[in-house]
Amino acid sequence: MSASPSSLHWRRYGDCVSSLIIASNRGPLSFRQDADGELTSTRGGGGLVSGLTAACEGHDALWVCAALTDGDRAAARGTSTIDESPAVRLLDIDRTTLHRAYNGIANSTLWFVHHHLWDVSRQPRFDAAWRRSWRAFEDYSASFAEAICEHAEQGARVLVQDYHLVLVPRLLRERRPDLRIGHFSHTPWATPDYYRLLPDDVAAQVLEGVLAADHIGFLTRRWADAFLACAERVLGAEPAADAAGRVGVHALGIDEKSLRDRASEADVNGAVRRIQGLVGGRQLIVRVDRTELSKNVVRGLLAYRELLQSHPEWQGKVVHLALAYPSRHDLPEYREYTAEVQRVARDIVDELGTPEWTPLLLEVDDDYPRSLAAMRCADVLLVNPVRDGMNLVAKEGPVVTDGNLTLVLSREAGAAEELGPDALLVNPFDITGTASALHEALSMSASDRAERCARLAGSSTALPPVEWVSQQLAALAR
Repeated sequence: MSASPSSLHWRRYGDCVSSLIIASNRGPLSFRQDADGELTSTRGGGGLVSGLTAACEGHDALWVCAALTDGDRAAARGTSTIDESPAVRLLDIDRTTLHRAYNGIANSTLWFVHHHLWDVSRQPRFDAAWRRSWRAFEDYSASFAEAICEHAEQGARVLVQDYHLVLVPRLLRERRPDLRIGHFSHTPWATPDYYRLLPDDVAAQVLEGVLAADHIGFLTRRWADAFLACAERVLGAEPAADAAGRVGVHALGIDEKSLRDRASEADVNGAVRRIQGLVGGRQLIVRVDRTELSKNVVRGLLAYRELLQSHPEWQGKVVHLALAYPSRHDLPEYREYTAEVQRVARDIVDELGTPEWTPLLLEVDDDYPRSLAAMRCADVLLVNPVRDGMNLVAKEGPVVTDGNLTLVLSREAGAAEELGPDALLVNPFDITGTASALHEALSMSASDRAERCARLAGSSTALPPVEWVSQQLAALAR
């Protein structure tokens, strides 16, 4: 979708009062502004945006989100909501506040603790600078709470999304006790011992923020149990027992029709032909990830190298297409990790490649049609995060495959709870074990691969996004 300021439908803030409000750091629209000041907007992709948007149909719904780009800020300065479906309220939060809240706390603290990513010999360090970031995170959260309260009609339902907004339910409860509030965590939840790396007051504040919600959602039972265990360890048995009846598990799945439709469009078909030309009839191992520390790309590449070294019969007969797209380059850890991914990939090609065969193809520029094409072409899909809330790639591959693929899946991905029986599960830290699983996947009979893939596709589409949202709205109604 694209539009200029004159063609967008605007409403004054006070004219938009809603019975259903969604709140997330990133919204369903992203704006760009050209040199003439004209705005163009694109709707975000993915099942979550589609599912939440579809769930808003039939409601006077509003989506509250942060203005993340210069174009977003230009749109927000229109002092109006954007009258889409749902309507969108962009919050033009002070740049320093947003930077400290988003990079200093959400991405460098909360993401790290829940994914168990810290090198504890060096990090974390909760010093005076970090405390400034935490105060900014509180201010950022208050901006969301104030905007939601401004637009919420009496008794409105509010769906608060993810770790960025863990403080918001309590802020809403203090301001508007009439609201029905849900909070959903799309990440894992840390185990109690790891969670207690946080400063004691902050650990309690985060838990109390989420516990103020009427319904508390997680992707798997494992993450829900970890949350309750943290609540008991940090806050005591009574708050944890009170929360247990308000915790729900909703395993987000794939919208099969929309994904298949998108995967059959012309740009994806063209990418399929290009990939087939590069692979040249060999078996294909695919991974599709951001170069995010938790995605474990480097160990996946090392496992592929060990596969070729320990089973030289695969040399010349298999290609690994690794799609590892940039992520969070504002943070030095991510820049260093991306450089390591590229270095390991070059080493594999230099060591094992021949004039007739390039064993590894690494692509780092984001290209969604190519991602879908790669999953369509894959014989083996490797998904090996060290820790992951769900991992929808593991569910998308079996749905869009042109033939049948075998899924090699980390036992630490939330998707393992549903897909584990038909995937080849691996310990993501065990490079030799992952190499063995890749060998087993490449060697699997066609009939076994087809049967497993069919069951994987069924499990992956069991709770599509619209039903996933509906479950949570029903829980709030109760």
